[in-house]
Amino acid sequence: MSWLLRLPSTYLVLPVLLACGLTLYSFDMPDDYLQGVLLLATASLGVLLIDLLFGPRLPLMVQFRQHHYAGTREAFVALAYAVAVGLFCLLDLALFPIPLITNPSSYATMEGGHEHIRHISDMCWTLPPIGLLCARNRWLRWALITVGVVFPVLVIDRNRIFASLFALAMVLLLRRGLHKRVPWLRVVFLVVLGGTVFSVLGMLRSGSLDTVTLPFSDAYRDSPQGVKWLLLYISAGPYNFGAIFAKHYTNAAFLVSQLMPGAGAIATADTDIPLDAPNINVGTEFFPFLMAFGPIGAMLSIIGLYALLAWSVRRLQASVALFPLLIFLRVAYVCLMSPFAPQAYTFTNGGFIAVCLVLQVLAVWLPNRNALPHLSDEHANYATR
Repeated sequence: MSWLLRLPSTYLVLPVLLACGLTLYSFDMPDDYLQGVLLLATASLGVLLIDLLFGPRLPLMVQFRQHHYAGTREAFVALAYAVAVGLFCLLDLALFPIPLITNPSSYATMEGGHEHIRHISDMCWTLPPIGLLCARNRWLRWALITVGVVFPVLVIDRNRIFASLFALAMVLLLRRGLHKRVPWLRVVFLVVLGGTVFSVLGMLRSGSLDTVTLPFSDAYRDSPQGVKWLLLYISAGPYNFGAIFAKHYTNAAFLVSQLMPGAGAIATADTDIPLDAPNINVGTEFFPFLMAFGPIGAMLSIIGLYALLAWSVRRLQASVALFPLLIFLRVAYVCLMSPFAPQAYTFTNGGFIAVCLVLQVLAVWLPNRNALPHLSDEHANYATR
């Protein structure tokens, strides 16, 4: 198990291959659509080969367990950051309607400055790992974990729910050490919790799947409603990727919008993109590159995402400190979600990585309290000479 967690391609290749397999299971796809799915699978297998031959590896699990996070300068900075994010979560709930309580269909409404507050409150997924690693006080630890999990439920943000639970599960696995047993019960509980919450919120915010007109397979149609939501969430991205691949549609505007703030809306709904079902408007992380640059652009974007993942792993090799760990958790998560929708090649993702780098520098600049008694002893010895 440890070797699989330490392999970077685990977080990118396995999710893409799983999504491609479930796409074939869930849909009776036209033959020309299959070429796009085959492109994703082939490029992922190429990345796996590169990773096995030349890729870096995560540090040993025991290194994460032996590293002391609580009480350090990084922990102080991280807790201050966590308090700020928590306050923005409260502002989000206080100033704007709560979708789960008022109107589930309003989850995507961002008006009157809501989008600016949401840019900060969206980082709520970092609160559980910070609480788990940095908070010595039990109540503070559970408060951070609770806010990081409950806030996405209230605003019906399924993506942030997955991010929070993924970060929690990864910290539990990485911190188990050399001789500790894998906390399977807790990890399985988080997986089941995430799947259950996702299915329930999917039905609340999007309604019945009966209105979705896609060529579903008989196996998909015979599945329970909650399972259908999970299958559709996983397989819709590769399906739309294959559809646009077959239709040779080109449009670079969507890629420009997600890379440059203020360049335009990043939503694919209500656009001229020829999706088979306009209300199922996701298309993998590599979808915008396919529309902008064709199959070669899509393949290069897969390689580029692996390069970003390898960079985050190399930063952890140098030090298993907190902020490199948060960067890795973020990059690993966007790789995990790459079969669904763009999250890596976005200005918000770049902004989060930049924030972590700045906070790490700030932590280095702070005085080290552990060194102060040592310095005082040196001055005392000098004075008695």
